[in-house]
Amino acid sequence: MGKIRIRTGRGTGTIEVDDDPKKWSGDEFRKIQAVRKKAAANRMVHTGRGTGSRKLGDVPDVKPRPSTEGMTRITGRGTGSRKSTNKGSQ
Repeated sequence: MGKIRIRTGRGTGTIEVDDDPKKWSGDEFRKIQAVRKKAAANRMVHTGRGTGSRKLGDVPDVKPRPSTEGMTRITGRGTGSRKSTNKGSQ
């Protein structure tokens, strides 16, 4: 396995990770981010276009994304619609 470089922070930074997608996308990456956040809980981060700041540990955890199964999906430039099935996700 090799290493790849992925962009971080609005494209201004990079980190090197293994080329396994589980390491830098999806649920596995969320777990890695949670560990990093917990380790840096006392670090200050800037909020609101740099006008405010707070400790990283005080930032609330991200809620899980709700399912869109059964919702109407608009297709074809807004002229058609169909129900969402969510096959393959989760």
